[in-house]
Amino acid sequence: MSKPKAIFCWSGGKDSSYCLHKVLTEELYDVKYLLTTINEKFKRISMHGVREELLHNQIESIGIPLLKVSVTEGTNDEYEKSMKAALLHAKSEGITIVIFGDIFLEDLRVYRENNLAKVAMKAVFPLWKMDTAILINDFVDKQFKTVVCCTNDGYLGEEWTGREIDKSFIAELPGQVDPCGENGEYHTFCYDGPLFKKKIDFTIGEKVYKPLEIKTSDDCSLPSNITTKGFWFCDLLPAQLE
Repeated sequence: MSKPKAIFCWSGGKDSSYCLHKVLTEELYDVKYLLTTINEKFKRISMHGVREELLHNQIESIGIPLLKVSVTEGTNDEYEKSMKAALLHAKSEGITIVIFGDIFLEDLRVYRENNLAKVAMKAVFPLWKMDTAILINDFVDKQFKTVVCCTNDGYLGEEWTGREIDKSFIAELPGQVDPCGENGEYHTFCYDGPLFKKKIDFTIGEKVYKPLEIKTSDDCSLPSNITTKGFWFCDLLPAQLE
């Protein structure tokens, strides 16, 4: 019996990497594409701020084709229209499942499920309700390698950007920060591990602060008790730009 065809929503970070590895290991779905939202103005992964070149390096190393959703304005309307077009393209190829690495944000899950229902597709959440402390430690134990590329200044400062996620990082996280950054506390770029055929080479570049702007629903909502003024981004430079 053939496996259901699926798209995997790929951010390039640790949760995506861990979740995709789990999906491929369990062999329940035939993953045809990795879907990523790209800001065409800056040629970077939306929210994470990672250069598109590094995304393509990940795609090449993993070996699953990229399905790109392009945005320029950053509005919800633009995002939803672009996402719908990409999903309908995938559906025309017999793909019915979209896989997400979300862990516990109920409103985000409902948002995704409602949008997929409009095109008669189904959402799957392999990491749903997993203990994030267990997950992040298993991520490190499985020899995944990742760096922090963005932090929410309501939780973490500039000094956390560019850091490797290892046991020391986990131990030093403030108590109000989810171990996996599921509330949007931090974002990451995964460059090595059991998912990849070869390591992604890069260097740490400039650190830049950007004040808070209205985000699309592709991103996580912010808890009301956190005062977020902006985000710190760490520019990751592909090997050829060193």
